[in-house]
Amino acid sequence: MKKLFFSFLLLLYTCISVAQQSAMVQCKVMDMQSSYPVENAVAILQSTNQTAITNSEGILVIEVPTGKQTLIISSNGYVPQTFNLTVIPERNLDLGIVLLELDLTAEQQLNLITLTENDLNESIVTDNTSGLLQASKDALQQAAAYSWSQARYKTRGLDSRYATTMINGVTMNKISDGRPQWNNWSGLNDATRNQEFNLGTTPSDYSFGGLLGTQEINTRASQFRKGTRISFTATNTSYKWRSMATYASGMNKKGFGYVISASHRWAEEANFDGTDYGGNSLFVSMEKKFNDNHSINFTGIYAQSSRGKNSANTQEVTNLMGKKYNSYWGYQDGKKRNSRDIDIAEPVFILSHYYKINTRNTLQSNVAYQFGKIGNSRIDFQNVPNPYPSYYRNLPSYYTSQYENNPALVPSNAYQPGGLGGIYTGNSPENTVLAQQALGSFTANPQINWSNMYLANTRAVTNTNNIETGREPSVSRYVLYEDRNNDNTLSINSTLQSQLSPYIVFNGGVSFKHLKSHNYKKLLDLLSGSHYNDISPFFSGNQAQSDLNNPNRTVGVNDTYGYNYNLFAGQLDAFTQFRFTYRKTDLYLSQSYSRSDYQREGLYRNGIYANSSLGKSNRVSFDNFGFKGGVLYKITGRVLFALNGMYMTKAPALRNTFPNARLNNSIVQGIESENIASIDASYIIRVPKFKVRLSAFYTLINNATETSFFFAEGVYQGENTETNAFIAETVTGINKKLMGTELSTEYKFNTMFKVLFSMAYGQYTYNSNPTVYINNDAFASLQQEVNTPGSIIGPTTSFGASMLKGYKLPGMPQQALSLGFEYRDPKYWWAGINANYLTGSYLDISALLRTDNFLKNPQDVNSFPFPEATQSRTRELLKQEQFDDIFLLNAVGGKSWRVKKKTYLGFFASINNIFNSIYKTGGYEQARNANYRQLNQDVSSGTPSFGPKYFYSYGRTFYLNIYYNF
Repeated sequence: MKKLFFSFLLLLYTCISVAQQSAMVQCKVMDMQSSYPVENAVAILQSTNQTAITNSEGILVIEVPTGKQTLIISSNGYVPQTFNLTVIPERNLDLGIVLLELDLTAEQQLNLITLTENDLNESIVTDNTSGLLQASKDALQQAAAYSWSQARYKTRGLDSRYATTMINGVTMNKISDGRPQWNNWSGLNDATRNQEFNLGTTPSDYSFGGLLGTQEINTRASQFRKGTRISFTATNTSYKWRSMATYASGMNKKGFGYVISASHRWAEEANFDGTDYGGNSLFVSMEKKFNDNHSINFTGIYAQSSRGKNSANTQEVTNLMGKKYNSYWGYQDGKKRNSRDIDIAEPVFILSHYYKINTRNTLQSNVAYQFGKIGNSRIDFQNVPNPYPSYYRNLPSYYTSQYENNPALVPSNAYQPGGLGGIYTGNSPENTVLAQQALGSFTANPQINWSNMYLANTRAVTNTNNIETGREPSVSRYVLYEDRNNDNTLSINSTLQSQLSPYIVFNGGVSFKHLKSHNYKKLLDLLSGSHYNDISPFFSGNQAQSDLNNPNRTVGVNDTYGYNYNLFAGQLDAFTQFRFTYRKTDLYLSQSYSRSDYQREGLYRNGIYANSSLGKSNRVSFDNFGFKGGVLYKITGRVLFALNGMYMTKAPALRNTFPNARLNNSIVQGIESENIASIDASYIIRVPKFKVRLSAFYTLINNATETSFFFAEGVYQGENTETNAFIAETVTGINKKLMGTELSTEYKFNTMFKVLFSMAYGQYTYNSNPTVYINNDAFASLQQEVNTPGSIIGPTTSFGASMLKGYKLPGMPQQALSLGFEYRDPKYWWAGINANYLTGSYLDISALLRTDNFLKNPQDVNSFPFPEATQSRTRELLKQEQFDDIFLLNAVGGKSWRVKKKTYLGFFASINNIFNSIYKTGGYEQARNANYRQLNQDVSSGTPSFGPKYFYSYGRTFYLNIYYNF
């Protein structure tokens, strides 16, 4: 792959060009309805991708090569105008007045941003790439953004950490996980509508970019059309109501302009049971233009949100309670209270300087600072029953999946190949009765019982006759806490654009980012108790202490406990890029260098990791390089062939570098940067009525690292040691292969009616057998007990290779089709309908279950496999589940009325998933049964207690946005 890539780069350097004559084309661009000039409209010459913009009076002047050319004039919120020109050398052409019509379909972007705010799982953010694609006009990318995203489709199989998202040239991807935090600007749709998106490795003016592409959000005050916009939204997704107001002053005669936008979103209960929502957002942008060469812009963004999560459920729970069931909430004083809220408030401030050095060179410099919090709440408890109603011991399957595993009682044939290694007792009279009792109890009380927890945290007050007269606070057995993350990020960068010649443009930039991330456990609510003990109930003595320097500590509301540490990161990035634009061929070449430094600082001396938790860890550094290039060959002015290639290395995410960062300073063994190689080719036809893009891509991502946390039983760790514990799993050396084709077509029958068809066929698989490491607190505790005090403890155990090669990458459809029709009426209304078919979505599999540990018998002195295990049954147990195919029918439409000059009233409406199909959008295997015998017995019972957990779609949803522009 590397040889192919570098040969491809060599080909680019050998391409030649020919000079051409030209002429000037000019026009005045105006709003069709108001007849006001349109400032900052963009003209693109299709044959060369050369651009020009209109001034404050709407005047546009662009140099165009001779011959037949296609010129496209567009502006955000308007329908593009296309002109087929015949240019004669040195004969200037005046197009006169060009009228741009308001694009009612642009309102659909508001609907899209709502989708990116949704979160159907327990992670901090939705990893949904649809938000990247909203600026694209490509039919397939529009289908991916507006229709396929409902099923968690990922463009080319890539998640958002492989794209670069920027605001005013400042990269917004988090260092912790590499992904953009969409919630940081959620609810500010009007303020973030000015966007550019470059798909894949195509060149960007602002950055080397990512494998998936580069998104640039421009919030410069001078780029907003003057006016006021007020809107109100009703929906039934992650919230129900939203109000928004935006005002743009325009640039006055003194060169000053500003934009203010604010919104409020809320829902007492959103789509899923018990999922409340509250959000407030504020945006301000101010620009001062000192002269034609210098301008300064300040942008401030504050987006606060609080949302109740919904639980993933086993098939058993779904069968009993339905697909909308959520185990995280319960009634308190007659109101629904969710125990697992996510609270986000991370304001960002950006100061930008725009310097026009001369007519050929521009320099943009930015300083950005972001701070704030992300908190994920949940219930903590000590020496009392688990409060969640869907806890496995509270369900019928706990009893109906029981086995007798005492070797003295199990007959020998149970250990023969194909046996169960035990006697099934799930149908015994005792377990049958207990299962019925569990069924009755769960269905009668399926939600969290807040009252019982409050009661458990108090003790009775009695009189002299020992009669209870009241309750008083006692030591809390249950508390509500949050996993808190406070990030402080400073970013500094500069980018230079230079026109080296009429045909060569240079872009270059350098950036530095520093992160201090404070992570800790914060107590939110004692639930009527007096205090809470800062110890681990799973261990005893010193090992139970969260901080040996402050033993036996009691904590109250807003106190830190459990774990407490800082993560530090520094990133230095630089890139250069050359773009060559000729009559028949466009070329680009880009290079990048980056350095990432990570370090952990423990603030607690943990009882299990007394010698490796407090203080600073070793520093970890990664040096990375990237190269990419591409050629666009113009077969004719309307038929193009494009070829792009990339090879780069990428530092692992900060969170994947420290496998058990909450408790110790351990670093993933042998962690290295990812290696990424990719190539794609496209055949493009662009004629006035017909647009086609046929693309093929092939990508290899090698040496990736991923971490996860879960409770596991039957984890064999040598010396006949089998532990049941909460473990941190790190998987290194993950290789992925992603290849496929894309077809995007659009045909206009006339100016009013068009049809769109898109197809994406991908095959996304694991391409290696990576190594699994387990950091097991229980095993580390056991090591301490058998070693002499002060000895060096190694908490991480290698479980060897996990046989993942050939399994599908999870959580996304790998194939998708879309057929859509759109009608645009001259009287300013439009409607569209599209049908979508998606397939090839798979369950997220457990790497631990596919290691040698799965077959090892911990009771065998020689670590031989379970005697009853067979290859065929092992394949059955470890077969990856494919989800059902998905069919979605969506309808959209809108209407705009001109109330008076420059004043408009309109609406946008959509209904997604008209047939109300509720389908699985994702899920994961539970690795709690970590060996063959346990999993085989659980599955063979017919009512598995630890079956996969699933997330489900919303079902039919609607979105109505009414707006007033003046």
